[in-house]
Amino acid sequence: MAVEPNLSQSVPDVLGASQQMHAGELSSEALVARCLENIKTHNPTLNAFGDVYAEQALEDAHQCDLERQQGVLRGPLHGIPFGIKDLFSTAGLRTTKGSLTSLDNVPDSDAPIIARLKQAGAILIGKTATTEFGWTGSSYSRVFGHGRNPWDPRLTSGGSSSGSAISVAARMVPAALGSDGGGSVRIPGAFCGIFALKASLGRIPTWPWSATEMLSHAGPMTRTVRDSALLFDLLSGPDARDHQALPAKTESWLERCDAPLAPLRVRYSPTLFNTPVDDRIAACVEQAVEHIAHALPVTLTARSLEWSTPFDTFDTLWSGGRGVAYGAALKQQLDKLDPGFAALIERAQHLDLADYLAAQKQRAAFANQVHALFDEVDLLITPTLPILPFAADRHVPETQPAGESGVEWARWTPFTWPFNLSGNPAATLPCGFTPEGLPVGLQVVGRRYAEADVLQFCAALEALMPWDQHCPAL
Repeated sequence: MAVEPNLSQSVPDVLGASQQMHAGELSSEALVARCLENIKTHNPTLNAFGDVYAEQALEDAHQCDLERQQGVLRGPLHGIPFGIKDLFSTAGLRTTKGSLTSLDNVPDSDAPIIARLKQAGAILIGKTATTEFGWTGSSYSRVFGHGRNPWDPRLTSGGSSSGSAISVAARMVPAALGSDGGGSVRIPGAFCGIFALKASLGRIPTWPWSATEMLSHAGPMTRTVRDSALLFDLLSGPDARDHQALPAKTESWLERCDAPLAPLRVRYSPTLFNTPVDDRIAACVEQAVEHIAHALPVTLTARSLEWSTPFDTFDTLWSGGRGVAYGAALKQQLDKLDPGFAALIERAQHLDLADYLAAQKQRAAFANQVHALFDEVDLLITPTLPILPFAADRHVPETQPAGESGVEWARWTPFTWPFNLSGNPAATLPCGFTPEGLPVGLQVVGRRYAEADVLQFCAALEALMPWDQHCPAL
């Protein structure tokens, strides 16, 4: 595996940066300058960022340093720079949503997650790349350039939160924000070797609302579990504009990560829906499972789950949601759209209310099947993905037909999107490397609303198999 200590040491993680600033060992201005230098050096190759606010970020950092000298802190993230997925609305700052149709879109208000990040003292350093309207799990983009994997720039980073994953893995920023409607933080998280958690629906509120929000979740992407726990502590909670938002949680998830791990019942499913898994991925995951079984207080059962795939259900809801959200507005601009996204919108025009209601009924049946599993176990472990990264200029692996439905990406991500359907929290964390030096992701799924269980377990696993000491040699 590739390691470059200088790159790793130059940009600390979120909690590390906060501690160094508190101790007077690091200024916000110095940290932002390091981030900007890494962006300048590596972004032309990796395509992590679109717009970068270099001058404004340095001014904000200087102001944060002055305030710290006066004993004034805006919040726990005071002076720490972040990347923001370019799907989130940012007041006064261009939000392209990764589409040629929206290059001049400038919102007049912040999304809730952005407002809360600012309230906590964070600095917005730039907008990170995404696929067009976040429609696919690849990193193909005609706006930003195809997102490239820091571990091997010939390969995809995964998506749709491609730029956020790249920027964190390549130490361009301590952390970034992403969103996940079918795996969009976990897919690039696995390919790029970082931690990412899709929480329960409504844990972090979303606004403006769209027809795809019934599947989509906002959240942080980080190098460590504890960083994500801190950010969920700061960013979660209800917002009156989001009718799906959950009530405020009652415990600190960061504190939960530091608590001793109680005995757990863990089910390990080597695959789902009889999907073939790459031998190199299977070997890494099996080795991690052995570590878990011997070093953590778990009762582990290894047996594949015999569920029937809900692919058609997801296809209907994903295509229908995208069609309702964007079809009418983009009808006159189809020539500007990625052909795959245009095909998805076209497919949505052939779905009716009966199709949608049938899919919702099927979704409920699948969710109940998943929830029944958690009557017997506390956590489920699977590989995050069955395949390794493929060429960056493709939507699907070389071994899979391109297709024309707009949801072909869901065929090579069959372990992620089912838990968007069921609503369960699901995280990816690095569990090893292939002989070629590519990171492999392990997925940990919990019962609904039990993100704290997932985070605590992942923190224990991180202590057992620390991965943040490894970073790509760029």
